Amino acid sequence: MMGKLSQGIAAVKTAKFWKELIIMTLGMAVTAASVYYFLVPSQLIIGTTSGLAIVLCQVLGAAGLPVSLSVMITFINVLLLVLAYFLVDKEFGVKTVYASLVLGPLTDFWALVLPWEKLAVENPMTHIASVMGDPWLDLCCFVLLLSAAQAMLFQINASTGGLDILAKIVNKYMHFDMGAAVSITGAIICCTAFFINPFRMVVVGLIGTWINGLVIDYFTAMLNNRKRVCIVSKEHDRIRRFIIEKLHRGCTLYEVIGGYSNEKSIELQTLLSKDEFSSLMAFIRDNEINAFTTAGNVSEVYGQWFNNSHRRKVKRQIDTL
Repeated sequence: MMGKLSQGIAAVKTAKFWKELIIMTLGMAVTAASVYYFLVPSQLIIGTTSGLAIVLCQVLGAAGLPVSLSVMITFINVLLLVLAYFLVDKEFGVKTVYASLVLGPLTDFWALVLPWEKLAVENPMTHIASVMGDPWLDLCCFVLLLSAAQAMLFQINASTGGLDILAKIVNKYMHFDMGAAVSITGAIICCTAFFINPFRMVVVGLIGTWINGLVIDYFTAMLNNRKRVCIVSKEHDRIRRFIIEKLHRGCTLYEVIGGYSNEKSIELQTLLSKDEFSSLMAFIRDNEINAFTTAGNVSEVYGQWFNNSHRRKVKRQIDTL
């Protein structure tokens, strides 16, 4: 117990902790803004726990039990975090707890700074208030802002909580892909809008849920994207040493035979991030190395892929040789 406490205290003192805390706070501030300005006025119910909170607030308010949106969002997220503790692994737990608990207060923050009533206009056809004047534009703005926030959090192995937890549970126990899990759980939540919205608005919400799933898949693939680089060069050993000693990545060498020249050569293959690939190409160009290079995108990598801490460890080992 004391050992874990000491590790936690040491983690708080690191620059990485504070950097990720700032990123999570900014990401959740964007999430809160997207909910408050584009879901609340137009009553769009997208497949998110914030959308479910809007429905419950409306239903309870009609029953004479008014509850603020921030309180309802916080209550739902706490409930889901309890389920995540028992049903999902705890790898992203601490970050998700923080992200979920600050969403409600950040929603109140935007309401205090700039109430949506000052920005919204009434749609003459639906007589529903909207910041953008049209539910489809509200939908697009919400999806783009939410996806940007999710991309920020996914990059540091965090999540916005809520629907991400439900999708993770479905993914773990029903073995759906993450995108399909988000769509399924989102559609179920979206259908609760039948209690407060006309059929047309529910359809808009379902379409928005589907678009949100697509954008999440796009950002996830983009963040996980790697470059599979193949190089054929007589100076392959020089390139190999640069990859290992400077980029701190692994590589594989194959003996190949040229179809035209019938000469034996060495082909070097490696997986790099975009920045590392740029560094490699600059090294080849600046040193005037004659190399035939091809590169393709790889959306998923399984097995050993060095993270930053592992790479620093490898660098220290190389420096001691």
